[in-house]
Parts: sequence; C-alpha cells; structure tokens
Amino acid sequence: MAKTKGAVANTATAEKKYMKPSEIVTFGIGLFGVALLTGWMPDYTMTFFADFAFKGKGFDSQQLADIVPLVFGFAGIVGAVCELVIGVLVDRTRTPLGKVKPWVGFGAIPLAIISMLVFVAPNTSSFTVATIWMFVIYSLYTAVSCAVESPSNCFGALCSPNPSERSSAISIASFLRSVGQSGGQVVIIVVPLIMKALMGQQQYKNAEGQGLDLIISTAVCALGMIIFVMIFFGNNKERVPYTSEKVSLAESIKLVFTNKNLLMVSLTKLFGFGRGVYGTVSLYIAVYLLGSKGLKLALMLPMGIGTAVGTLLVNFVLKKFSTKQTYILFCVYGASAMAILFLVSKGIGFNSNLIIPFLILNFFCGIQHGNTNVTPNIMIADCIDEMEYKTGKRQEGLAYAGYGLFSKIASAGTKWLAPVLVYQWSGYQFSTSQNVAYAAQNNDVLVKFLAIYTVIPAIFVILQFVPVLFYDMVGEKKKRITAALLEKRAQEEAEQDDASDDAVIDAAE
Repeated sequence: MAKTKGAVANTATAEKKYMKPSEIVTFGIGLFGVALLTGWMPDYTMTFFADFAFKGKGFDSQQLADIVPLVFGFAGIVGAVCELVIGVLVDRTRTPLGKVKPWVGFGAIPLAIISMLVFVAPNTSSFTVATIWMFVIYSLYTAVSCAVESPSNCFGALCSPNPSERSSAISIASFLRSVGQSGGQVVIIVVPLIMKALMGQQQYKNAEGQGLDLIISTAVCALGMIIFVMIFFGNNKERVPYTSEKVSLAESIKLVFTNKNLLMVSLTKLFGFGRGVYGTVSLYIAVYLLGSKGLKLALMLPMGIGTAVGTLLVNFVLKKFSTKQTYILFCVYGASAMAILFLVSKGIGFNSNLIIPFLILNFFCGIQHGNTNVTPNIMIADCIDEMEYKTGKRQEGLAYAGYGLFSKIASAGTKWLAPVLVYQWSGYQFSTSQNVAYAAQNNDVLVKFLAIYTVIPAIFVILQFVPVLFYDMVGEKKKRITAALLEKRAQEEAEQDDASDDAVIDAAE
C-alpha cells in the first residue's frame, strides 16, 4: 500500500511546482542586492588602495605596486578558508527559518558596515601602518562577504526538490545577479554627477582625487543591498529537507575531494583562475579609452547585457544539450570572442576610433559569462542529489563550500595576478598629483592593458573546461538518480502519513 502511494506521489512530485512566481523573483532580487555591493568592490578597492588612499603621504609608487598584489592574494586565501568554515557552519545551522536564510538576512548589515570601512583609509605617513590596515580591512571584508555570498548561492539547491523548477529559478536568479553586478556601476556614474552639480567641477576633482566618490557610492550600494536582501528574506522558503547528522571540517574536506563530479566542477574555478584579470584592467581601460573610471559601466554595460543574454541562452541550450556539453560549448565560444576583440583592437589602435568596435565586441564577449554564472550552480545542485543518493546525506552547505573553496583559491590567484600584471608587468605609472586622479600612460602600457583584458583571460577560459571533460552527472545517470530520490521522499511521506493514521486510530481506540 505504502509502495503504491509512494509511486503515485513520486510522479506527482516530479511534476509539482513548489515555488510561487514571486519567490523566483525575490530569490533573484536577493542575489541582485548582494551583487550590487560585492560585484564592484574588489576592482575599485584595488584602485582605491593603489591610486587614492595614501596619495600625498610620500609613499613610493613601487612599494605600493609590490604590496597591493600581496594584500589581495592574502585576502583571497582568507576567503578560501572561510568558504570551508562557513560551509560547515551552514550545514550545522538548524533554525525555523532554515539553514541558509539566517546567514544571508542577518549578515547583510555587518557586510554593509565593513564595506564602508574599506574606503576610510587611516591618515598616516607610516607605510607600515598603511600596509597593516590594507591587509586587515580587506581580509575582514572578504570574510564577511563570504559569510553572505556563499549561503546565498546555496539557496538554489534548497528552493525546490523539483530539478526542473530549481534549474529555472537558478537561471533567473543568476540573470538578476548579473544585472546587480552592473547596478553598482550605475551608482558610480550617478554619484559623481550629483557631486559635480553640488560642489562644482574643481571641488569635485579634488574630492575624486581622494576617493570621496567611492565612499559615497559604497554607502548607496550598501543601503540598496540591505533593502533587497530583506525582500528575499521575507518572501522565500527552503523546501528541501536537510539531514540531521553533525558535520566536521575534516568531513567537509573529504567530501570535496572524494566526490568526483563535485571536484571536477570545483576545479573549473582553479583551472580558470586568470580569466578574472579583465575586471581589474577594465577600470583602467575605461579611464584611458573613455576618459573616466566612472565610465567603466559604459565599457562593461555591453558585456553585462551580453552576460544577461548569455544567461537566457544557457537556459535555452540546456533544453537541447547536457550541462557538460553546454559548459564546453560556451567556453570555446568565449575564448574565440576575446581573441577576436584583441585582434581588432590591435589593428585599430588604442584611440577614440576603437571605442565603438570595442563596445560592440564586448557584448559578444559577455555572452560566455552567462555560462559561468549559471551552469556550475546547476551542476552543483545535481552533485548534491548524487551525494544524497549515495550516502543518504544532503549537504548543500558543504557542496557549495567545496566549490567556493576552489573559487576563493582561484580568486586569490586572480587578485594576486591582476595587480601584478596591471601595476608591474604593464609598466603602469602612478599619479603623484593631488588634483590628477590618473597619470598619462604610453602606448606600450595601453597595448598590454588590452592583452590583460582579452588574450590572458581567453587562455584561462579554455583551461577551465578541461575538468568538465571528466564530469558524468548527465543523461541517464542524472535521470535515474532524480527518480530514485523522488521515490524515496514520496515513500517517506507515505510512511509518515501511515504513521499519522495509525496514531489517530490508536487515539480513537
């Protein structure tokens, strides 16, 4: 009897829609809010430390060029450790609100506060004090942002037990997150415009030279993040039941390295760590090609639109191809698009004639980011199903922490490599004038900027799909595991119903 009920329930569960339409939207709004702040912080923090925070203090430019990569590399390592620790803590979290929501909801205000403090540099002429402050403040920001971002990414695996509905929700939320990453760039354009209107051109230039526009922009984005996260917090529910066993850090590390498919997805981040260097140099391309760091949005907007389009395209391609095939297809496309952008840029030269072709090709380069924003999250959710099928344990926090561990290690590599390339390899010249934000650069520096934006990331985009060649949670295997889990849950529900019926009969007797 229970088996029959389980089979019927299994079919119903496979087709059932669990999420209200508003929940899918507010899930995305929550990710939008987090990305509104964290999406632009690393690149602008880097230029704040290098170009603004200690201007006029007499620090040697070469000293700054040497220390900034170390600051960001160290913070990346801190983030990698935090990913694992927070993953363990998330899986140990048991509250009426769930295991993920408390981290996102209650972490928003601390994240907003520490983000503000990043752009408040100490007034010191001691390079030692300045160095210690940079290491401490950015490592603290990395740890706190990890405590919010990592759990928010886990929510996609908890929002619905229906894999199809889950994939759609993750795709839509990832789309809104990519929009949020550009949202901060809008703030950074609007804030200077308002400052110029209120202060006048000359006073604004003095304020910009000290990075005041970055402080105000951070405050606006921090407030927006809190509001959007609270909308998510109030409307969304976790619907996939969690298991009750305790989890240790040792088990976490073992889980990451012993599940082949999760390891392969995680290794994509490590193999492709250098693809993110384009983000740091894009700010300087905006300065020297478009004329202002605030116009980074104008530079990145076509890429952002391309990313949004790519997110939608991924959802379409996934209906015809597996996650593995989709990931590889977009990687090959992305590397090709960036190579074309470099060749066109080199042919035209770094001047105003390049602007329109550069922006158009930026759109096509952005399409590939839809893949890296969406497909790995779907693959990880599938890996969680596979682990539950094999072990009976459902550990979203650890699975995403495993991916996040490699992501943060890769991020540490990116944050070290990017300033090394921008501030050392390119021959970048720092501004020493209080009234000049950025010094002029020669053509050799600008050509190297183009290479950092295109050729170097293209190489890493190709490398990142190598681990996916060994990923096999696709096709019949995925269908078989999904069906087995649905049947298992349906049987558990049927047994609980039978137990409830027996209890009622016993009470009646």
